[in-house]
Amino acid sequence: MIRATPDIAIDDADVTFAFIRSSGPGGQNVNKVATGVQLRFDVAASGALPDPVKRRLVRLAGRRMTDAGVLIITATRHRTQKANRRDAVDRLVRLIRRAGVRPAPRVATAPTRASRQRRLDAKKRRAADKQLRRPPEP
Repeated sequence: MIRATPDIAIDDADVTFAFIRSSGPGGQNVNKVATGVQLRFDVAASGALPDPVKRRLVRLAGRRMTDAGVLIITATRHRTQKANRRDAVDRLVRLIRRAGVRPAPRVATAPTRASRQRRLDAKKRRAADKQLRRPPEP
């Protein structure tokens, strides 16, 4: 089990790992050993995530989310497969934690009297500057 929050735990079976050749540090080792990790998590089919968290996760994931609703995280930062695997899982957990936080609702406010006055004063100054640029009247 991957515990993302006290309420959300992802079953290990829902996450698949594929090992790829890494482009990071490692010298000749990079050309021979598949140390990079590609984590795949099917967000759309996951029963561990509530619907609001899924929607926020899709928005946060951006390009890492496929059209089918699969989140792909590629980790190639480290030299070892174990470290890259840990890095990919950590990044998944951080993303789910961010998606788990409900954003505060925006409260619409009216502009203050002072801000309206500042706006009008700025418009008058700008109009005066433009007036001075005009050619003199004959």
